[in-house]
Amino acid sequence: MLKLRSGLSFVSAFLIKAILVRIESVYVNITYVQDAVAKGAVCLDGSPPAYHFDKGYGTGVNSWLIQLEGGGWCNNVTSCLARKGNRLGSSKQMVKLLPFSGLLGNKAGFNPDFYNWNRVKIRYCDGSSFTGDVEEVNPATGLHYRGARVFLAVMKDLLAKGLKSAENAMLSGCSAGGLAAILHCDNFKNLLPIGTKVKCLSDAGFFINTKDVSGAQHIEAYFNDIVTTHGSAKNLPPSCTLRMKPSLCFFPQYSARGIRTPLFLLNAAYDSWQIKNILAPAVADPRGLWHGCEADIHNCSSIQLKIMQAFRSEFIQTINGLGLSISRGLFINSCYAHCQTEMQETWFRSDSPKLNNKTIAKAVGDWFYDRSPFQRGDCPYPCDRTCHNRVFDPQEHPLI
Repeated sequence: MLKLRSGLSFVSAFLIKAILVRIESVYVNITYVQDAVAKGAVCLDGSPPAYHFDKGYGTGVNSWLIQLEGGGWCNNVTSCLARKGNRLGSSKQMVKLLPFSGLLGNKAGFNPDFYNWNRVKIRYCDGSSFTGDVEEVNPATGLHYRGARVFLAVMKDLLAKGLKSAENAMLSGCSAGGLAAILHCDNFKNLLPIGTKVKCLSDAGFFINTKDVSGAQHIEAYFNDIVTTHGSAKNLPPSCTLRMKPSLCFFPQYSARGIRTPLFLLNAAYDSWQIKNILAPAVADPRGLWHGCEADIHNCSSIQLKIMQAFRSEFIQTINGLGLSISRGLFINSCYAHCQTEMQETWFRSDSPKLNNKTIAKAVGDWFYDRSPFQRGDCPYPCDRTCHNRVFDPQEHPLI
């Protein structure tokens, strides 16, 4: 949860937040792609893919914003079975109404450049960032590794509903969805007519290949297991897989170099998910020395902050390693956060995070419409006073 303002009780803050969500959001019904089941394009449990679609209007009637939902990954039978029984593995477990806010908001005052576009949230239920495709289904587990088919099936459904006539289109995503937006960026463009203005936005999807605090390459082994389990290799960018081990191409630092479609990378340099799961995962921190720091960056010791500053430096070096590109957008703030497009408070509000005095919404809008390029970072923590730093339950354990 986000840190509460001092002087407010938990109940008062919760009620205020609930009221704001209702004011700033629109609730959108779920759509199931039932005919995808016959093609084997299904969630982990075999249920149909699903998405939420709010139609565009006015000047945005032929513009499309497609957001890929995030939610981590599963890297083996055990972890995929765990997801099979919840919304991240089954459309049967998904809520029917989903609030759209931030980047998906439908009011000009909250989302000035994209409010009247056709806005779609594709639900995530495959555990592979929409890259898996294994034909065989083990009858003992009933697991279907079909993420790539899910992506294509939903896209075909949307093409029939007007996407094929798009004048503007942007593929976006947060976290595992942000990674998917990078990996599928060129595929998305290839589905659309020549002449469509197509760009991609990755929010908190730039996961880096680095060592954890114990010196182990934990995340590299984890991503290798994902690619192996889901049969993802054939669905990763060929510009990368022809050069190196396919599982490495799950990392944007290797795959994004070959993406031809304009790409905007939005990421916190102290990405809270990466600090908790890549830099200091539970396996590298058996005594739990990082739990307090991971819950609230203000609790980090001087030694921990030094390690996190080194992580930031490596993150920035990795971004710079992509090389120069005038079409690429960058918004790399020094916040302790993860996903900043989906919440109104971090997307576009008077107190939202800013770089060069621009909110994320303004930076992305200017970049998409070619009003002005945007490639900005800021100084190390704690200099950025516009950050909305995440505060977590200290009892919450890392995901991997």
